[in-house]
Amino acid sequence: MSQHTLELPEVDLVYDVHGPLPTADGRPPLMMIGQPMDASGFQAQVNLFADRTVVTYDPRGLGRSTRKDGVVTNEPEVQAEDVHAIIEALGAGPVDMLASSGGAVTALALVTAHPRDVATLVAHEPPIDSVLPDADAVHRARVAYTQVYQDKGWGAGMAAFIAMTSWEGEITDEFLAQPAPDPAAFGMPTDDDGTREDPLLSDRSWAVPLFRPDLEALKAAPTRIVVAVGEESMKVYTGRTAIALAEQLGQEAVVFPSHHGGFMGGEFGYAGQPEAFAAKLREILDQT
Repeated sequence: MSQHTLELPEVDLVYDVHGPLPTADGRPPLMMIGQPMDASGFQAQVNLFADRTVVTYDPRGLGRSTRKDGVVTNEPEVQAEDVHAIIEALGAGPVDMLASSGGAVTALALVTAHPRDVATLVAHEPPIDSVLPDADAVHRARVAYTQVYQDKGWGAGMAAFIAMTSWEGEITDEFLAQPAPDPAAFGMPTDDDGTREDPLLSDRSWAVPLFRPDLEALKAAPTRIVVAVGEESMKVYTGRTAIALAEQLGQEAVVFPSHHGGFMGGEFGYAGQPEAFAAKLREILDQT
């Protein structure tokens, strides 16, 4: 593995290349991106794709990538330009890409702006409100858990976030009327450390779920777009967004093993099924 730093005017982006460039087998590099998650979240998948040259990176402001723009918000279009810059720096032509969660939203913005950067995109559970019939209610729930975070800190905010993202079906008045959950019931700390900078629980990343995909541009792009949904996520928020986005792109979401973090090992808490996930991803990539 080799670590690289791409120095741009607004950010120093750190990315890792696992394997040779040019690739040993002529296949595109396989880039894996997430948000808000740095390269470490893909370690299990990197190990399972030892036969491919895999590229991971830390999004601006996360992990090793240092912002110089004085900004704390996270916009998919901005991060798409970061990923584009890394792909150009690789000099290896279009990449294959596994993009999960907010990273999948970044990837959709990337394909819209730079449609020749990506050969095959597997967009795993992109959280995009606008594709849902209950988009307004979803955002009201987001405002609510963000307020809990602002009022009571990380543990309470995370408990409220989990309650929202694990709710099955459309967000209803019944859900919105519920009191904030007890963080202890979710195994979360009840004390408040005073910080309010979490990119998931604050409003710093609201631009991610509020992103509106350009469906016609995505359909017209040369990129092969595969929208993926975890088998355990089908009825909850990110599963519903994946299924709805796929439908609006004129396709059917491809079911992957496990849940929203199904590609990760147990080192991040709620373990997925990384081996089974990798096997499904390999199957999809080999269909090209």
